[in-house]
Amino acid sequence: MKTIDSYNFSEKRALIRVDFNVPLDGSFHITDDTRIKAAVPSIQKILNDGGAVILMSHLGRPKNGPEEKFSLKHLVDHLSNVFSVTVKFAGDCIGQEAVDLANNLKPGEILLLENLRFYKEETKGDVSFAEKLSVLGDIYVNDAFGTAHRAHASTSIIAQFFQDKACGYVMQAELENAQKVLAGAQKPFTAIMGGAKISDKILIIEKLLDKVDNLIIGGGMSYTFFKAMGGNIGASLVEEDKLDLAKELIQKAKEKNVDLQLPIDSITADAFDNNASTQIANNHAIQEGWMGLDIGPEAREVFAQTIENSKTILWNGPMGVFEMSNFAGGTIRIAEAVVNATKKGGFSLIGGGDSAAAVNNLGYGEDVSYVSTGGGALLEYMEGKELPGVKALEE
Repeated sequence: MKTIDSYNFSEKRALIRVDFNVPLDGSFHITDDTRIKAAVPSIQKILNDGGAVILMSHLGRPKNGPEEKFSLKHLVDHLSNVFSVTVKFAGDCIGQEAVDLANNLKPGEILLLENLRFYKEETKGDVSFAEKLSVLGDIYVNDAFGTAHRAHASTSIIAQFFQDKACGYVMQAELENAQKVLAGAQKPFTAIMGGAKISDKILIIEKLLDKVDNLIIGGGMSYTFFKAMGGNIGASLVEEDKLDLAKELIQKAKEKNVDLQLPIDSITADAFDNNASTQIANNHAIQEGWMGLDIGPEAREVFAQTIENSKTILWNGPMGVFEMSNFAGGTIRIAEAVVNATKKGGFSLIGGGDSAAAVNNLGYGEDVSYVSTGGGALLEYMEGKELPGVKALEE
């Protein structure tokens, strides 16, 4: 697979698939521009070469064609400030206006296309839609790792219409950092899995059992393990149909000499509410009617010690309901431990989604080795699945 460093973009129009699916407030102002910042180096490289840039992205999940709240026009002013140029905007991602604007782009100029998902053809992977997009550029660049696991028109189908195609710096960094963990992990290697459901993480957990020394499990999914072990979990979240699976995973970890660590205690609450009454409980003995919403103080310290003694760390998923401030302590403590391990020379990969949000919100983004921009895509890549957006660049 070629990277954008393989090309000189002088006098060329680069059609770049970026991931500008950024959160907007009620006044359409961007509240987190992490994904835009990530794409800047790739775009800047093309502009510096003397090329022109055409940006295509989705935003949100529009159901039936164009919707004001999902229009990418809301990003134009922000992008113009970032690149110190007046970013042009096409009110449709295909059609004559887009073609004319693209054809008239001069070196150093940027054109942003309207939301790709205003057309159902985008998510359906429609070939003729992909071809209509392809006429806008000379070289195709995919820098949207977060959508690389989707066989959409702009992420995988479009590549067949280009002789010259490459991955951008975001895509390149994501794959290289994932490979560091998959193929070149220094020992001890610790994986931290959080979030609500085992079912979301089963494939990655099974894959990791062949690679890790320690597997830490926190968040809502841990209570399914405790119930499988015969514990009383009160009103905590549980996947009743995954109890046998939890037992199997415990057994597999033993067979593979993996230290499977579950939280000893929890912060429990009498309601799913930030202002609920709370107490600390052993995870085998949670009171009836009470639910575990965060890992407890003992679990935090046990986990932190394991993490800080690790050379490679993969973290995906929070330790509790961290969006509620009273149940964010466990996730914060884990983040601190990951930062400490990194400072000692360890390699830490934060696996997108809620974990990335937690690390960035705490201001630790620069203190870990790499924060992935694509939770789902990263997990699928690490599970060994082929990512359509990556495969298309290799063909």
